[in-house]
Amino acid sequence: MFLADFHIHSNFSDGQLSIPELIDLYGQRNFGAIAITDHLCEEKTWLGMTAQVLQRTLTRQSFPDYMALIAEERVRAWEQYGMVVLAGFELTKNSLLHHRSAHLLGIGVSDYIAADGDVFELAQAIKHQGALCVAAHPLPTGKLELQTRHLWDRRKELGPLIDAWEVGSGDNWFKEVAQSGLPALASSDLHIPRQLTSWKTVLDCERHPEAILQAIRQQNLSCIYYQDRQAESILPLLSPFEATGPLMTDEHLVCTA
Repeated sequence: MFLADFHIHSNFSDGQLSIPELIDLYGQRNFGAIAITDHLCEEKTWLGMTAQVLQRTLTRQSFPDYMALIAEERVRAWEQYGMVVLAGFELTKNSLLHHRSAHLLGIGVSDYIAADGDVFELAQAIKHQGALCVAAHPLPTGKLELQTRHLWDRRKELGPLIDAWEVGSGDNWFKEVAQSGLPALASSDLHIPRQLTSWKTVLDCERHPEAILQAIRQQNLSCIYYQDRQAESILPLLSPFEATGPLMTDEHLVCTA
């Protein structure tokens, strides 16, 4: 069994750390698999164009460098830490109206996809690459930020195309997703180191990209709440992750590092 996090941002979009720094952050804590999923915003909306100007999104121009660096760091991550690194992105459709905003993760992607267009078509495009399609934070987080309800409102229509719905995102646990019977996944949506303390996924499969994607599709996984005191305090990395056992009951498990 190993810990995994499939929603992580680097400084290619709005994350604080570089991709090499993310590899070390997770590798030194004995994670078995991660996915780098930087924002890929719409090209034609004013919010998307603003993200481009502010360099908060992947673009057609930056995407090849992004994929090349992930490929390079994937080799180092495996050789140094035995950690699988998957290339991904977060197709980001933002609106001032919560019911129109949607974020779709593509995990295990190979090619650029423009985020403009209907989410049904975007999900199809992700699946066409053989990648995993995940609905990111599909319900309100209770925080003062843009909410992304659009995917959840269309869950019956999109169900056949979405491999998993984030039931845990950061420190949020979405009870409606947990009770829906839909396939689920838990990740940090990490932008800064202290967000390591968050919901995570535990897998029991071979440490190989295809085996990992298949385990998620077949829901051979569990969700835990992972606490990292070092990252919360923004201290240097001193020791690898050590599971101290269950600190909560039910399906929720807390591990500390």
